[in-house]
Amino acid sequence: MSLKKKIALSFIISAFIIALLAAFEYFSFVEIRKEIRYLEITDTISRKSFQLRRHEKNFFLFSPAKADEESAAVHAYIDELKVLLSQNPDIDRADKLSLRAGITEYERLFGMIETTAKKLTKAFEKNRALFRKNEAFYILVEATFIDRPSQSADSLARAFQLPPSHFLIRGLRELDADIHSLRKTGEDILVVSKDLDKVAREKAELVIRVSQAAILIFIPIFFIVGIGTLFFISTNVVKRLMLLINVVEKTGKGSYPHLTVPPTGGKAPDEVGVLIDKFNTMEDELSLREAELARKNKELIQTKKLAAIGTLAAGVAHELNNPLNNIYLSAQVLAKDLDESFKPGVKDAVTDILGQTVRVKRIVGDLLEFARGREPHFQPVHLDELIRHVYKKLTIDSTRVRFSLDSDSLDSTFTADPDQMEQVFINLFTNAIEAMPAGGDLTVKVRTSGEAVSMTVSDNGKGMPKESLDKVFEPFFTTKDKGTGLGLAIVFNIIKKHYGEVSVTSVEGKGTVFTIIMPRAL
Repeated sequence: MSLKKKIALSFIISAFIIALLAAFEYFSFVEIRKEIRYLEITDTISRKSFQLRRHEKNFFLFSPAKADEESAAVHAYIDELKVLLSQNPDIDRADKLSLRAGITEYERLFGMIETTAKKLTKAFEKNRALFRKNEAFYILVEATFIDRPSQSADSLARAFQLPPSHFLIRGLRELDADIHSLRKTGEDILVVSKDLDKVAREKAELVIRVSQAAILIFIPIFFIVGIGTLFFISTNVVKRLMLLINVVEKTGKGSYPHLTVPPTGGKAPDEVGVLIDKFNTMEDELSLREAELARKNKELIQTKKLAAIGTLAAGVAHELNNPLNNIYLSAQVLAKDLDESFKPGVKDAVTDILGQTVRVKRIVGDLLEFARGREPHFQPVHLDELIRHVYKKLTIDSTRVRFSLDSDSLDSTFTADPDQMEQVFINLFTNAIEAMPAGGDLTVKVRTSGEAVSMTVSDNGKGMPKESLDKVFEPFFTTKDKGTGLGLAIVFNIIKKHYGEVSVTSVEGKGTVFTIIMPRAL
């Protein structure tokens, strides 16, 4: 995964956590607001239930004039409770039904008590004249009968010997029963309203606790994920960049090491991985260029060396050529004048002078050929025919040396100087044959590829030691007892003038392979 994608993914994860927290907190806020509203409703119901009971108590304690005000207040609170229950569908259905039934029953009982109280009040006023003897006691009972109807009935029954079936006694007994039922119903209403309020408070507290817990959970997760991802990415990137800096320093000192990237299906893991891949590619290219530069420098040095040696060789060959000709002519004259009268040793000495003079003249000739180094005259040359012509020209013993030409093209024509290329193959074939004194295989392969032609001349002779391979194209370097060391130097010069490359590989005891690569057209 790329660095850009990693950063984007970490941002998306962090943003998702924050969005999730925000969404959760939003819904929690909505739920809290809902629960607070519900709590306000239940608290209002509870408060009004308490007020209802307070006015109920005042109704039984105060005088008839004041009782009317308390009665109106009781009815007002009953109406308000009914309105609250009808306008708030969020109240639990069971509690709502229970509370509504209690209020309805409470209203019914309170209405019955009011009716009974009015009837009893009229009855007390109507019967007051019958109890003139204890009028004061009677007035006291009349004033307190609503608050204590049962005690008032007992007092009337004892004081005035009223039977249980008397209207006042029976009415007070019924009023007392209704008051007990009213108070019990009022208590039930208070219990239900308190339960509603308690449940509402618990729900609100629960929602608040859940919201707090969400904050305590999501915020650390956000910081852990965000900071953890940031730490992982930065540490990973910085670590690899530091490795890259160290390798760059080594590169500046001429070393070209590689940075390893963990395998990821053939692709770099991120931008830093791509940078490392590019850097490794650059390292390879720098290494190749340095090797190429070293090779070019070596070739330049070789060329300069050849040029200097060529200049020296031209001067030496010119100075030696005339004396050698005189020696050779004089030796020939002397050889003709020798007869049987001369000692055998003299004749052998003259013959040796002639042979050595010829050898030196050949060396001088090679020096002149190397020194002249004329520019090639380019013309179309059929390579296969040229190679076969050189092989026939050398008159090699076919029973000892097995020659084979392997060409992959029917048209092996290329642009070159035929004389100089003939000299190249003469020198290479001669070296191959001399490397196989007991005979062997001389193989020439020709391969064309686009605008280039490749030629290899190989033998299975004695080969060359590794330390000699870097010197084979230097003038006067030879591994043969009687070699001049100029043949391969001449080959090198000719190939370079044809804008080609020549190289050699060899294994001791297995043979040598010369490879020439040249352009087909110039």
